[in-house]
Amino acid sequence: MTQVLRGNIVQAPQLGKLDIREHGYLVLEDGAVRGVYDALPEAFASAPLTDYGDRLIMQSFADMHLHAPQYPMLGMGMDLPLLDWLNTYTFRTEARFADPDFARRTYRRLATDLITNGTTRVCMFSSLHTEATWILMEELERAGVTGFVGKVNMDRNGLPGILQETTEQSISETLRWLDGCRFDHIKPIITPRFTPSCTDELMAALGRIARDRGLYIQSHLSENRGEIAWVRELHPDCPQYWESYDKFGLWKDHTVMAHCVYSDARECAAIRRAGVVVAHCAGSNINLCSGISPVREMLRQGIWVTLGSDIAGGAQLPMYKVITMSIRASKIKRMETDWSEDFLTVPEGYYLGTTAGHRYFGGGEGFAVGKLLHAIVVDDGDFPEPVRQLTVRERFERAIYMLHRHNITAVWSDGRLVK
Repeated sequence: MTQVLRGNIVQAPQLGKLDIREHGYLVLEDGAVRGVYDALPEAFASAPLTDYGDRLIMQSFADMHLHAPQYPMLGMGMDLPLLDWLNTYTFRTEARFADPDFARRTYRRLATDLITNGTTRVCMFSSLHTEATWILMEELERAGVTGFVGKVNMDRNGLPGILQETTEQSISETLRWLDGCRFDHIKPIITPRFTPSCTDELMAALGRIARDRGLYIQSHLSENRGEIAWVRELHPDCPQYWESYDKFGLWKDHTVMAHCVYSDARECAAIRRAGVVVAHCAGSNINLCSGISPVREMLRQGIWVTLGSDIAGGAQLPMYKVITMSIRASKIKRMETDWSEDFLTVPEGYYLGTTAGHRYFGGGEGFAVGKLLHAIVVDDGDFPEPVRQLTVRERFERAIYMLHRHNITAVWSDGRLVK
């Protein structure tokens, strides 16, 4: 079926570049983009039209790193460094998800909050609980979210008897979970929590499972100096953190590594060579005093950089807030480098929070022809009255900084209107 959407269309087909169509037309065929036009071609004149008037039609957001079972602890433990925060708050919170009813209530709220805030694609950690992970996938599917979810693996350095598997349990439960994943829009991804949480035997098994089943991988890399030193103690044969994944077959194309705050030139070169994707989580890195990732340098080197909320290290789920936090962090980095490193602009931040992430799931550059629509409609009518009429570009920039969920009046995910 052919559909036409009319409004002020804003897309980011390239890093730093905006394509803006004032009162333009977005034509869909069975939910996939057929074209974006300044004027509606005559061939589509009789197609059903949804006129959004003077509202903005923007790309929806892609959150490339977040921990679903940490949603109940947003804003907690923000005065602690990473490893203390994990042991004091995180592991005990995640242990609660042994209760399927609690998992259902929490994940239904989380899935709804993602959609109402305009996030339609995710790369997400669950807990180590198989049933709760299936529940998470069900609730995301129900709400209209698409993407990847991983059952977390951890067989050491957790909370024995509370939140830690044996090696055999972790492997067998991963296989049982994978065999039970039958979802249309939410797919599994192999998820070793991070190197300190997984024995060599478990890491090797996860590498084999990922290889044999053709699955992607997600984990953490070089987030915190203490974490890096710990990995060095656990793997003295690995000069750098990334090699603790590489030696088990977990370092490969489309592996998502969150943070990369302290990735030096050698580690960045390994990221680029392997086609590893960086999920930059500025809010979490600042909240836990981990540091500020060298995003500009990574982009300069051709590394694939995306953005993640990293709840609950990051205290904000909405990706428009993640984008603005990433811009602020890049400005701090600029000041740290004696103004030699350029900060992220709003169009660049928007690209990283939308197109860069959507590409991971097979999306194209902006509203690419042939790709299922992922979009939001924004009503900025309740923003403070400006002193003059604003351009669409100015309204877009203001929206990135001032959005609230009530301003998002419609959401399209995988070609479906889900809000």
